[in-house]
Amino acid sequence: MVTLDLIYLVDQVPACNQKIAALNSTIAAGGPATNAAVTFSHLGNDATLLGAVGAHPINHLILADLQQCRVTIADLDPTRSDSPPVSSILVTQSTGERAVIAMNAVKSHGDAILPSLEGVDIVLIDGHQLEASVAIAQQAKQKGVAIVMDGGSWKVGFDRVLPLVDYAICSANFYPPDCHSSEQVFDYLSRWGIDRIAITRGGNSIEVFNSGVRTQIEVPNVQVMDTLGAGDIFHGAFCHFILQTDFLSALSEAAKVAANSCQCFGTRDWMLTTDES
Repeated sequence: MVTLDLIYLVDQVPACNQKIAALNSTIAAGGPATNAAVTFSHLGNDATLLGAVGAHPINHLILADLQQCRVTIADLDPTRSDSPPVSSILVTQSTGERAVIAMNAVKSHGDAILPSLEGVDIVLIDGHQLEASVAIAQQAKQKGVAIVMDGGSWKVGFDRVLPLVDYAICSANFYPPDCHSSEQVFDYLSRWGIDRIAITRGGNSIEVFNSGVRTQIEVPNVQVMDTLGAGDIFHGAFCHFILQTDFLSALSEAAKVAANSCQCFGTRDWMLTTDES
């Protein structure tokens, strides 16, 4: 999913008919896999983002941001003339919580020829562009490429990808059909053959299912300025670290990167405070 994010830092979310002045603002390319790709690139890797971008005039803002972040675009719908999804995001300064108005990728499905996975070490799927996700996951499985699933929320058709997934990194809002607790989520995903599962819970510990063993990983306690994109950043960092270390260590290191991002406004400023690893 590729969006244009308009991000505002505010004292409080405005009430009905209220006009407020933002304390700060920024514009960046957004979307789960997009922010993950930016993170993966920042940590020293080559990242290719597969999504429907198109040819609308405002897309130069998306492309300029991703070029600066050294992320390569594989456009699923290069001739599309409609506007990309645009998100307006209000971040409350005192809590770091965000309010988001967004369009998802439902209106921006692409059907272009998919790129080869030659030389690719890991694939992250965010649940958008499902047809492309299934095709890429099938190709990755055949080549022995690790597949990470970003389970931000349940999306219709996710079950087509699940049999191919190696690592499921889910949010506390990820509830497959008939699941209402983390225990049920672990059971559901493990029945699909996924034996390395994590559920992130913001500032609370990460719940983990690791080859049948349940455990928890504590996350750093930081002064939060902005939680926007923290989960996406976690996923991108996890993809970086899982290529170097074991599952639990990769989760722990990814949590440090995500926590650091929460101390900065927007989805890019945190990169100015860290060195590439």
